[in-house]
Amino acid sequence: MKAWIPHPEGRRLLGDLPPDVTVELLADPARPPSSPADVRFWVPPFLSGSDAGAFLAELPDVEVVQLLSAGADAWVGRVPDGVTLCDARGVHDSATAEWVVTAILAALRGFAPLARAQARRQWAYDEVAPTDELAGKRVLIVGAGSIGAAVRARLAPFEVSFTLVARTPRPADRVHGVSELPHLLPEADVVVLLVPLTEQTRGLVNEDFLAAMPDGALLVNAARGPVARTPALVAELASGRLRAALDVTDPEPLPADHPLWELPNVLLTPHVAGSVRGLLPRAYRLVGEQLRRFAAGQELTNRVTDGY
Repeated sequence: MKAWIPHPEGRRLLGDLPPDVTVELLADPARPPSSPADVRFWVPPFLSGSDAGAFLAELPDVEVVQLLSAGADAWVGRVPDGVTLCDARGVHDSATAEWVVTAILAALRGFAPLARAQARRQWAYDEVAPTDELAGKRVLIVGAGSIGAAVRARLAPFEVSFTLVARTPRPADRVHGVSELPHLLPEADVVVLLVPLTEQTRGLVNEDFLAAMPDGALLVNAARGPVARTPALVAELASGRLRAALDVTDPEPLPADHPLWELPNVLLTPHVAGSVRGLLPRAYRLVGEQLRRFAAGQELTNRVTDGY
């Protein structure tokens, strides 16, 4: 059984594999290492999109596409019948949760204007002090999956209160449904977006969503850019009523002339929440487990369905 992976380090990180599993490096789709006709397990590059998805047509015997990203929105509906699509749920929990905590603290404590003042060699105490603080904040986490749980665990020591929201309510776990957002948003000081991008979540953060947030609230998007309607987001942020910390945008990358760059109440990072040095060891640990399961004819984990 042949598998293609995108990173040379991956071979070492996969762990022991059955003797009948051959792993080859596909660094460049234009230069395949061998015939694609008998590749049955393919790992696309991290954060790959439609271009990589088009390459599937070159793999007539592929049975499994194992992603290195937690999000599968670029792949859902584009994988042929009979091919199993798996995401990397769990791999990015710690890294994304760290980014969320960092972004919240940086936004509330005024690190962005302080960094700009440092570049000007200006001691800007009077410009930012006193800053806001995280202690006592009401945090609404929209997306109560494994990353949401990781965010909650890391924020818990900061003396905050939590409300969790998922696609469907889970009363036993005190998780609310998305339909309850209009009543929950007015009570949130910090709103963290961690939902996958689906037809149901595309444009979830619209004019009504933003209008329901209280004055001075902070929106943190670590999900996908199209979860928020960019014109509505720009309009609300330009008014100065809300603040935002964004690791994702729509469009992405953000054009140099986009108004989001200029807003002083916006902290922007270039989709780096999951891009940490520990990514590949964690990701290929999952890939190795999946390869061993597949070779043994066992059920794969992290299967992605059309409902996502």
